[in-house]
Amino acid sequence: MRQLDVHNAFLNGHLAETVYMKQPPGYEDPTHPDHVCHLQRSLYGLKQAPRAWFKRLHDFLISAGFLSSKTDVSLFHYSAGTSRVYLLVYVDDIIMMGNDSVLISQLLQRLSTTFKIRDLGAPSFFLGIETLEVQSGLLLSQQRYMKDILNRAGMLDCKPLATPAAVTQLVTPSDEPFDNPTQYRRLVGALQYLTITRPDLSFSVNRLCQFMHSPTSDHGGLLKRVLRYVKGTISYGLRLSASASTTIHGFSDSDWAGCPVDRKSTSGYAVFLGDNLISWLSRKQRTVARSSIEAEYKALADVSAEVTWVVSLLRELGLHSGEPSTLWCDNLGATYLCANPVFHARTKHVEIDFHFVRDKVASGDLVVNFVSTKDQLADIFTKPLPGPRFAALRDKLNIVAHHS
Repeated sequence: MRQLDVHNAFLNGHLAETVYMKQPPGYEDPTHPDHVCHLQRSLYGLKQAPRAWFKRLHDFLISAGFLSSKTDVSLFHYSAGTSRVYLLVYVDDIIMMGNDSVLISQLLQRLSTTFKIRDLGAPSFFLGIETLEVQSGLLLSQQRYMKDILNRAGMLDCKPLATPAAVTQLVTPSDEPFDNPTQYRRLVGALQYLTITRPDLSFSVNRLCQFMHSPTSDHGGLLKRVLRYVKGTISYGLRLSASASTTIHGFSDSDWAGCPVDRKSTSGYAVFLGDNLISWLSRKQRTVARSSIEAEYKALADVSAEVTWVVSLLRELGLHSGEPSTLWCDNLGATYLCANPVFHARTKHVEIDFHFVRDKVASGDLVVNFVSTKDQLADIFTKPLPGPRFAALRDKLNIVAHHS
């Protein structure tokens, strides 16, 4: 794996549109002070600059033999015999990885002939995420980012807690507004980015996000609890390890009518590639479910869409095992509904787009199985849990502490 950085990336883009610019201060033509510049290349500050830069990079990579992924436009892949190289772009930050170090060096040399590129070596700090080597693989950590959030909140020395949400405390609207709503929005927005490596925070952060427009003092208390949990788990991150299996399996769960305000349900899912957690979600459903079966069925539709996307990406990269993906649900009624439309009378009101799960099951792309609630890993994404249960599920999601 190599981390690359492009110097002055936006200056590399060629403009497709006609753009004029005032003469820059200090470089005016004294004989023609009213003339303007006709831009040939993009500049920082132009709305077209990001698109022009990406098009320039895209065209170069295609000419160098890379293929652009149709599933994820920021991903490029290169094949030569048994050698594979993958290149992932985020603006001017690039991760390059593959199984042939000679080929990577050759491609990097070609890239350097066109763009001014700095090779930062093995990824250590990418987009605020640290890559730490542990005995069984890699640990993705945002420890510096967590310290920054706690510092912004003035809670660097707060007392830590074992869970981010209390089991007994319901979120109900109160009349007393939070004294600093801007600070609330800043901190909750920062916590959203933290869920990239901390799936265990997904449910609590999702709940806080629902009150951004007018937070109350109660919501401020919930935010402080999450920050106290972050303080106690500041060394935790997401572990990725070598896995013998490449099969995809997902856990889907729903908390029926869990919100006391609008009685909507919360969906949650966790998708694994072999032993590694690669995708997760905690989100309130758009409509009110009339039964627990309907709420679970909607959650199954969410995870089915995600698994379909993951499978299409792996197929494109030639990494899919070809085996059907397995979904685990702890509601028997919902698992029956996926395979057999016998509940038609009870599901007339369910939106049509949820029923695509049946087509996936019928075609053999998905297998939906029942799992007991005790073994349901997605339980952590749908409701507050007691400490021991929360810690057990957190461990099974590969969220572990790094001991330096």
